[in-house]
Amino acid sequence: MTTLDDLPTPSLVLDLGILRANLAGMAAAVARHPGVALRPHMKTAKSLDVAALAAPDHGPITVSTLAEARYFFEGGYKDQIYAVGIAPAKLDAVASLNAQGASIKVIVDDAEAAAAIAAHPGPLSALVEVDVGEGRGGVAPESEALLALAATLSGRLAGVLTHAGHSYAGRSAEEMARIAETERAGVVRAAERLRAAGHEVGIVSLGSSPTALYGASMEGITEIRAGVYMFGDLFQMQIGTHAPEAIALTVLASVIGRKPEREAVLLDSGSLALSKDRSTQAAPKDYGFGLVLDLDGRPSFGETLVVRTHQEHGEVKRQDGALDFARLPAGGRVRVAPNHACLTAAAYDRYHVVDGGREVVAVWDRVNGW
Repeated sequence: MTTLDDLPTPSLVLDLGILRANLAGMAAAVARHPGVALRPHMKTAKSLDVAALAAPDHGPITVSTLAEARYFFEGGYKDQIYAVGIAPAKLDAVASLNAQGASIKVIVDDAEAAAAIAAHPGPLSALVEVDVGEGRGGVAPESEALLALAATLSGRLAGVLTHAGHSYAGRSAEEMARIAETERAGVVRAAERLRAAGHEVGIVSLGSSPTALYGASMEGITEIRAGVYMFGDLFQMQIGTHAPEAIALTVLASVIGRKPEREAVLLDSGSLALSKDRSTQAAPKDYGFGLVLDLDGRPSFGETLVVRTHQEHGEVKRQDGALDFARLPAGGRVRVAPNHACLTAAAYDRYHVVDGGREVVAVWDRVNGW
């Protein structure tokens, strides 16, 4: 029997029971809206084993890289949306997968990219990306660019898609619900304008974990995309996506040095193992680079945080008292709950799966790269 005591550090630990509970919660939230499908975003999980639970029976999924698209197609997931604006040089790869039996839809908000999609000889279809307030990719629902992109795509238009990434700035259920309604209304308005112009709009897609959970109405929507809800993290916990005990992903780390003179401990998990993301810096509570938990995943060290990282070093300090050095000997093991699960997971090629304890019940692979 392999346990957390036997693994090399750093290692990525995934709690199966928490994962299942998180998936059930999102499925229940989407089920409030009859006729609306859940298309889980696999950009964080990047794992067929996770997909088997999140999108059973090879249901529709969302991906963010060509590597994910290939990996999931080879694993039986044909219906995909590649939800990052497409560079024309990548169209051959998508068309090749579609020619093999995949149904990978790309997204577009650029006139030249739309023209390249329309002119490509291979099997391609695209959704027009709509900006409902995030200010990243997409065109405005009322813009002329929306109609122009659809006209360029013509018969290759599959629908419209949006992402309310600005929901991460919400700090109350009421505010999340308001952003969710703005997201819904904006993408539905885009679909209505395209239909009025004579276009067929089969897919009306929206999603972020917060708006999927807090949206009161999904009228006019065909599908919801969400991803980070599967694992949770310290930031999502603070904006109300999940409870504190619902963080399924942690990093297993070892103590490599103790510095009593500055009330600090060093871990062998630094910026590569944890990421340098500081998402909670803008949240009500700043968790530094992660919250230190005991080997059972409990916050028994108090408010003990990774406060500084170097490439392979993480410096730990306690914020609400003195460190208990007796519980943190050289070689001692801890788990670190991440600020941002998506970026923390990115450096690893596998999950060591536990189920509420220390025994490793499975090892699941992940796909990396682009």
